[in-house]
Amino acid sequence: MNLPFAYVTGAFEHPTRHAPDKSIAQLHAECALGAVADAGLSLGDIDGYFCAGDTPGASPLYMADYLNLKLRWLDGTESGGCSYLMHVAHAAAAIAAGQCNVALITLSGRPRSEGQATGTAPRAGSSSQADEPFETPYRPTIAGMYGMFAKRHMHEFGTTAEQLAWVKVSASRHAQHNPNALLRKVVTVEDVLASPVVCDGIRRLDCCVITDGGGAAILTRPEIARSLKRPLVRVAGTGHTMHTQNGGYIDAVRTGAEASGAAAFAEAGVTAQDIKYASVYDNFTIMVVMQLEDLGFCPKGQGGRFVAEGNLISGVGRLPWNTDGGGLCNNHPANRGGMTKLIEAVRQLRGEAHPAVQVRNCDVALAAGPGRVVGSGHGHATAVLIRE
Repeated sequence: MNLPFAYVTGAFEHPTRHAPDKSIAQLHAECALGAVADAGLSLGDIDGYFCAGDTPGASPLYMADYLNLKLRWLDGTESGGCSYLMHVAHAAAAIAAGQCNVALITLSGRPRSEGQATGTAPRAGSSSQADEPFETPYRPTIAGMYGMFAKRHMHEFGTTAEQLAWVKVSASRHAQHNPNALLRKVVTVEDVLASPVVCDGIRRLDCCVITDGGGAAILTRPEIARSLKRPLVRVAGTGHTMHTQNGGYIDAVRTGAEASGAAAFAEAGVTAQDIKYASVYDNFTIMVVMQLEDLGFCPKGQGGRFVAEGNLISGVGRLPWNTDGGGLCNNHPANRGGMTKLIEAVRQLRGEAHPAVQVRNCDVALAAGPGRVVGSGHGHATAVLIRE
């Protein structure tokens, strides 16, 4: 097992889910202040800053300037929703190399205030995207893509809509205990199946919420972490990958979790069976099922059965999952779920999750998720965290 080079000492999730009166920069700043306060530090202690494409301006420099940070290290890696889990790996590496001592990672966005649809409208492309001339004329939608993955999984493995619905049911069982969750109503499988069809294979309750807000995390050197009055949460293993379109030969039932999870487990010296709690990015119910399989929590093709047995429900199943309600019920700021997954994993390891969903003796946790979309520029990152 690798020596401990970095610890997560601060974590903060913005409580708002609707922020029409705030700018994106202001949300980033409020998240940053919340995370440094949680760690018992100040912005003046930050010498490494990590952010992604949700920051305002053409470069991370603008947000660093807005926060008036004095930096030795700056990283603006952009890979969609998994960027912040990649940043955990990059921050740990920078700390291990002596390039910074205290790293700040931030996320924020205002998609709810800006009236974004639930993945049902084509999103504006960019001339920098190599696939744009080939895909944009067909007006692809995010929900449409995930609907195809769901239908393919059903075709290959016999997965049913009822099984996928259990992912939403599990999330709602947890969200009822989260006062900040956007959707706190407990739903049933019947409720999910009765919700309107968004596209073939996907119903409205198979989709994530759309929220404003954000979050931030602080990573520090071991000696700094030990000097703070916070539980010790060590970054034990990380992995990230790029899962390409394979020249058009796309495997629509597999994700980058196969590679990123294997790398994180190997570095941490653990297996999927050692994980006490899992934060797994849940933009759509089908994506949870595919990632659980690819991370090794159940055999390929058995994800539908695994979730339908109630295995994701804290206090009931074998793999307590997204105990804050996740992206399906709680929060999905900037349509990017990596940061909130990290935050809830830290809460669980600290014993700070809601008592109704807190996992007993939680000492090994996982946070994992994709960036962008399978089959259209897909990244994936996984982090294994251990409480000491």
